[in-house]
Amino acid sequence: MNLRTSPKNALRALLCVPLLFLAGCPANEGGGTPPKQAMAPALTASAEAVKVDPAAQFAERQTAAKVQQLIGQVDRTYQSGVENYRSGRLDAARLDFDFAVDLMLSSGIDIKTNDALNDEFERTVNAVNSLEMDALKQGNGFSPRIEQSPVEAAGDLTFPSNPELTAQLNAELKTTTSDLPLVVNDYVAGYISYFTNNAGGHAHLVRSLERAGKYEGMIKKILREEGVPQDLIYQAIAESGFQPQAFNAKSGAGGMWQFMPFRGAYGLDRNGWFDERFDPEKSSRAYAKYMKTLYNQFGDWYLVMAAYDWGPGNVQKAVMRTGYADFWELYRRNALPKETKNYVPAMLAAAIMAKNPKQYGLTSMNVEPAANYDTVTVNYAMDLRLAADVTDSTLATMVGLNPSLLRLNTPRDISFDLHIPGGTKEMFQKRIAEIPEEKRASWRFHDVRAGETLQQVADLFHVKADDLATANDLSAGEGVDTGDELIVPVYTSVSAASAHPQRYTSRRGDTLVTVADRFGVSSEQLRRWNHLSSNSISTGRSLYIAEPVRLAPSAHTRSRGGRGRKSARSAGLSGSRGKSGARSSSSGHGPTSRGSSSTSSSKSKVGATSKATKKSSPKRRR
Repeated sequence: MNLRTSPKNALRALLCVPLLFLAGCPANEGGGTPPKQAMAPALTASAEAVKVDPAAQFAERQTAAKVQQLIGQVDRTYQSGVENYRSGRLDAARLDFDFAVDLMLSSGIDIKTNDALNDEFERTVNAVNSLEMDALKQGNGFSPRIEQSPVEAAGDLTFPSNPELTAQLNAELKTTTSDLPLVVNDYVAGYISYFTNNAGGHAHLVRSLERAGKYEGMIKKILREEGVPQDLIYQAIAESGFQPQAFNAKSGAGGMWQFMPFRGAYGLDRNGWFDERFDPEKSSRAYAKYMKTLYNQFGDWYLVMAAYDWGPGNVQKAVMRTGYADFWELYRRNALPKETKNYVPAMLAAAIMAKNPKQYGLTSMNVEPAANYDTVTVNYAMDLRLAADVTDSTLATMVGLNPSLLRLNTPRDISFDLHIPGGTKEMFQKRIAEIPEEKRASWRFHDVRAGETLQQVADLFHVKADDLATANDLSAGEGVDTGDELIVPVYTSVSAASAHPQRYTSRRGDTLVTVADRFGVSSEQLRRWNHLSSNSISTGRSLYIAEPVRLAPSAHTRSRGGRGRKSARSAGLSGSRGKSGARSSSSGHGPTSRGSSSTSSSKSKVGATSKATKKSSPKRRR
């Protein structure tokens, strides 16, 4: 029986495929001699025999077996997360997904050098991002709902030529100053008319410009430092509408500038703890550097914008094919995809309108105040609730200042630039020093309020009063005063969230008023957090009883069918598993040409050891 007809050998061939390059297939047992055409040529007598190290082979097989076992465990944990997600248990799903990533990061195997484990890591992270999209469609996602950018909202609109409008806008343009070469033609005029006269288009532009106030100073400073036009800031209107957590679940592009998830590309780090594409400051720096690189290649800002959207290789081919290094000529010759043809005029229209708010009805906007934060670099695990405690802020504030964090805590043994409320850096450093480093992932900090007793504080955090007293060197029976600062030793077996629960399931007889009183919030806050129109609530309803905290990344579906950019698959991402609920990495459309096409590498391991720390200090009185 030859190999082609042997079930036994066919089965053996299938089973050894996954480990083919790691350990090799076992020798053929029985089944006859393979036909000559199936055999490798014999070595000549003069060739040296290849020496095989049995110890190395054994180590390789052990590693391969460990990887396969680990992947199986990750798959089971991920599927548990999917089941919890589909049952509406989002907190449990998040824990499952985090644990699945932790299994790989803490395995002791270098993810960067193990293809199978690296693929598994990519699939897991991308799968969670895809579930984000479904969650947002249902209005119950892990992250805040992301609005369409003005360009996405416009879709594939085309505008008839209007020479009178174009002439009028050109006359007005003469008084506009910009460090970009602004122009008004029929294409740009059409978008100006749309953003001015279409209610939906105007609303999307207004919200984008309102959000821009939070980041405008920081972005323009970076653009100036990198030597590129500051008015390139308005490209964020086309990319994300100035939403730092914007995420395209189809392509994997994310952040304010919609970078693709290539680890190490653009100088942005990405691992199971944080994704710097969602950091407004770091991603803006990467954007400025990349735009400068593109300008050095094309020497024309319109072609640079087109290359950012479509990819520099594609734009270069269009120039070579037509012989025109001019965006508008490529536009007229249909040498560009439809989205890129719309992308540049829409961005120019938004820039012109933003620089002339009175002319275009943009004077009554509620511009968000500039983000005010200090930055501290931490390389230890710390719960964001503790960071909020020691800076006298809230968890929602800390999450909002750190949109790149994928969890409610910082990573262990990986440096992370934590943003804290402006003016609190000294307070943070002083207070955090009082808590042992290895306890910062669970312990808390509390300012005693008027009328509070030690027992009440202990009850608030679900700890024992005796333990609270011991941690703060309080003698038996000693009380606390208003303004005392207490270290709260929350046990790791107790959920860090239990001290300040996020949700409450209503019981029979509950009203919004009684629930508000029970948790010390107002009825108005409960209505806003839970999107309620009245004070009546049904039994069994799950209610937010604190301001909802959402984690990056968030997701939204692009309204148009693809941006014509290079497929994510070409960047080395894995294909789908072909199952309902299984993970897949879509061949979507993000700015894949922005940077190298190399796949990313993750942090290989999160250290399990903790550093020695000093004994906790006694309570301090102000």
